[in-house]
Amino acid sequence: MKKLSMLLVVALFVACNQAQEKVSPTATLISNVTIIDVRSGELLENRQVVIDSGKIKRISEAIENTEAYTNSIDGSGKFLLPGLAEMHAHIPPPTTDAKRIEETLFLYLSNGITTIRGMLGDPLHLELRKRALNGDLLSPRIFTSSPSLNGNSVTTVEEAKEKVTAYQQAGYDFLKIHPGIQKAVFDQLVTTANEVGIPFAGHVPVDVGIRHALESKYASIDHVDGFLEGLVPELQNVDPTENGFFGFAFTPLADTSKIDELVALAKQYKVWIVPTQSLFERWFAPVSADELLAQPEMKYMPPSTLKNWKERKEQSTAPDSGFNEAQWQQFDSIRKKLILTLSRDGHGMLLGSDAPQLFNVPGFSIHHEIDGMLEAGMTPLEIIRSGTMNPATFFGMSDTFGEIKEGLDADMILLEANPLENLTALQQISGVMVRGKWLPKNAIDQKLAEIAANAAKN
Repeated sequence: MKKLSMLLVVALFVACNQAQEKVSPTATLISNVTIIDVRSGELLENRQVVIDSGKIKRISEAIENTEAYTNSIDGSGKFLLPGLAEMHAHIPPPTTDAKRIEETLFLYLSNGITTIRGMLGDPLHLELRKRALNGDLLSPRIFTSSPSLNGNSVTTVEEAKEKVTAYQQAGYDFLKIHPGIQKAVFDQLVTTANEVGIPFAGHVPVDVGIRHALESKYASIDHVDGFLEGLVPELQNVDPTENGFFGFAFTPLADTSKIDELVALAKQYKVWIVPTQSLFERWFAPVSADELLAQPEMKYMPPSTLKNWKERKEQSTAPDSGFNEAQWQQFDSIRKKLILTLSRDGHGMLLGSDAPQLFNVPGFSIHHEIDGMLEAGMTPLEIIRSGTMNPATFFGMSDTFGEIKEGLDADMILLEANPLENLTALQQISGVMVRGKWLPKNAIDQKLAEIAANAAKN
């Protein structure tokens, strides 16, 4: 009997050792964390999350041999959220110093943004996309547009055919539409894009108009562009080229009862919306440049950039510019009605702030965008979805990122508080994981200090 008991003990000992041996030396364990299920809004408490080779390998309520994990993160009292997507980002052009480009990409990461959609593409960005995917560059996942298609870069149907085909063959993820394209040229652009299989997104050219743009099935319309103009009754007989800054000049003429019609079209043709509301509450808004320049994140931008931002803002809101605060309040109110209705009744909303743009510092601007969406009436869960599962759905990559699920990429933010209760928790970061690489808060803060020091020299 004693011999049998001894054999059982030995067998158990061997089994335990074998279990320990199964733990990969490169695996990371996040223990006792609360996972936020962005699909249901449910809190999954005291979960053990195992990450290895850039993937979420296992999620369980209990795990054996925790001491076998050489890399472990204590998630007690913390909340695990999928990494955010900045769906209207800008990657610096090749004329920018390589170090500054890498710093810009890190600014996004420092705020939990693990995916970016670059909205003004360049061949360099295709290389950056590849390096980010291969792990050769510390960067969010990159999707990149083509170079700009606008009224100057594509003026004929022949040019539309040539450029759309060339950009698709070059490997860009989508085409970037800018203002100025004539309707006939736009229609050829759409036809060729459909033939070669590349989506298009961005602005709505005046000659195209919001209704035709929606019917043409944009992948996304950014800035809620063209919608305010679409609220102006035909009997007003306006000159569409006199619309001003994203329709601001037509604000007094807008009939908000037409919102439901436009939203229904967006839903019918499956057009996503990227509001970039922060652009309209910071650049084109009754807030002084000096007040914005006093915000802490401005230290990450070169003084020359800040000087340019100040000059451009003061020009766009000067008394002789046509800007006035009372009309802006009405303009802002209409935009918020559009955002809320498009979020609730349209096809879907995507989180995007347009950074770096005037007073929108990469990464940090996403929090201003979130504030604007919250003020429009969206709930914290709706806003979180717009930056997590919605972008994954948009790209057809729900099996790759956008949620905390086994088998998906380990793109995650570890937070000190629950963002479903207060979205400011998204700024209380304990660490960021980008495809399995862990960036603890102290390392993030150290890198940010270096970026601020470098920015001050330029």
